[in-house]
Amino acid sequence: MRSPAPAYAVDLNDATIDAARAVLGPMLEEAWARVGEVQLYVRRDDIVAALTALRDTPGLEYQQLMEIAGVDYPERPERFAVVYCLLSLTRNHRVQVHVWTDEETPVPSVTGLWPVAGWLEREVYDLFGVLFAGNQDLRRILTDYGFRGHPLRKDFPQTGYTELRYSEEEKRVVYQPVQLAQDFRTFDFMSPWEGADYTLPGDEKAADGAGLPEAKGAQTPLSADAIAKAGAAQTDKVKPTDPKVTETTAQSGAGQPHPGNKPAEKPAAADVPPPATGKGQNQ
Repeated sequence: MRSPAPAYAVDLNDATIDAARAVLGPMLEEAWARVGEVQLYVRRDDIVAALTALRDTPGLEYQQLMEIAGVDYPERPERFAVVYCLLSLTRNHRVQVHVWTDEETPVPSVTGLWPVAGWLEREVYDLFGVLFAGNQDLRRILTDYGFRGHPLRKDFPQTGYTELRYSEEEKRVVYQPVQLAQDFRTFDFMSPWEGADYTLPGDEKAADGAGLPEAKGAQTPLSADAIAKAGAAQTDKVKPTDPKVTETTAQSGAGQPHPGNKPAEKPAAADVPPPATGKGQNQ
């Protein structure tokens, strides 16, 4: 396998755009080749006719509908983009077809072209609130029963509106307003192995030692190169001491008698007291 992702024919992008413009005509608003894939922007009311042409026209032949995705742009009047991801098995090529809509205007369903679209349109409806006209089973599919709102909209709160828990008093799962025990914390999403700057109580003392670890292998925010440079700077400041390994007999004391084996020295004459006499004793 040459690459971790399936390879597809990128050199067909320009020919695909020219063929799509010729086939779709006024149904096509824009056509781009971005990041190696063709993006076609089609008018919302013409989506069924456009996808039919892309599927059945020789030279295009996008037989499979792989995915229907939603994108939310709150600043736009038509804030939702519905993206149809098509695959041509005969040409080994992919194309993305985009349509725009808002919260109230439905998009024509393509379940008549691909039955799998019923499942995919339900996902977009559940998560974004986009309506699909002609879908006979447009129900929620991913969220819980009684879920309020559409969780992938940009203005949907991260906590949601309600939470559920098991009530020991009522012996069932109950819904209640969201209650947060603490505020949201901010995270830097940096790996500690990449040298994240975490300042904990007591770490300010490390600034005096240029951030060097107190012991070999201890955690430190410095990189290996910074530790080596800081360690070399600290080594230059240390004064040289006496060598621990002797190199000459003068340093080792070889050939000299042990201090404990030396003969006792005689005291000096001035230090010896005079002998005692008989008169002194009789007196």
